[in-house]
Amino acid sequence: MRYSVLDLAPVIEGGDAALAFRHSADLAQHAEKWGYHRYWLAEHHNMPGIASAATSVVIAHIASNTEGIRVGAGGVMLPNHAPLVIAEQFGTLESLYPGRIDLALGRAPGSDQATARALRRSFGSSGDSFPEDLIELINYFRDAEQRVRAVPGAGLNVPLYLLGSSDFSARLAAELGLPFAFASHFAPDYLHVALQLYRREFKPSSWLQKPYVIIGIGMYAAESDREARRLFTSAQLQALSLIRGRPGKLPPPVDNLEEHWSRAEQAALVQRTQFAAVGSAETVRYRIEDWLEQTAADEMIAVGQIYDHAARLRSYEIAATVFQQINATTP
Repeated sequence: MRYSVLDLAPVIEGGDAALAFRHSADLAQHAEKWGYHRYWLAEHHNMPGIASAATSVVIAHIASNTEGIRVGAGGVMLPNHAPLVIAEQFGTLESLYPGRIDLALGRAPGSDQATARALRRSFGSSGDSFPEDLIELINYFRDAEQRVRAVPGAGLNVPLYLLGSSDFSARLAAELGLPFAFASHFAPDYLHVALQLYRREFKPSSWLQKPYVIIGIGMYAAESDREARRLFTSAQLQALSLIRGRPGKLPPPVDNLEEHWSRAEQAALVQRTQFAAVGSAETVRYRIEDWLEQTAADEMIAVGQIYDHAARLRSYEIAATVFQQINATTP
């Protein structure tokens, strides 16, 4: 089983985007040493706590500060962009960092409707055209004679992945024979249905001969369960702000969440974070092995919204050790 990093380039309270990018580069360098397979960044807009809006630019920053780890988008929200622009951006990245660039694509706008309008200018484009836009993008990467070509991009091997939190992208990934990554780290409800559908309907392609599944997980590891639960409160508070319609920067952890949320909000967050591994190495290993048994995932990609950078590094270091132990003992 491969293990990877999903980075939202968190902007912490008291910090800014410049600090977030320095922390991301440092984490990527450590992740490379600890055996992580890939380092993905996610596109979000109008989110004060996420600095990776210009995703391809941040990917270039990470790739330039690492040596061999795969770097890519997890993902680019294709409805926000003309397919040609994405083909050119990732063709440029692949030309600069050959053999290291991934492009995972989602059909959600990754923002509110007002921001989506600002991004697209014409609001007629939507997720409904995602399959057609995806095919257009694929054609730009093919070295075929056509009136409009992606330069650079045409003829380059940029691996494509589809992201999803429902059965829509699972079905499309199966039809096209693409790898599929499910966003179980924040939307776990349809995970098993989507994976069953993807594996059942998968058609081999020039990209992939058999299904390949990545699942997203939260990762909040520390020396003790108690300390890990405290680190996790930063992510919980940030998610709480999002639920309330007031997205903000990543706050410092707190000792007691009871005074911060209602019972209904607590239930919503518990449901949303079913795939968060929170605890010591032993606890984290138990959770990962359980998810591996449930999903037979080929890869897990871990996101950790942790306020203190040193604690975030330590969490990913513990996780890497756990993944390596599982791989050493699992047939």
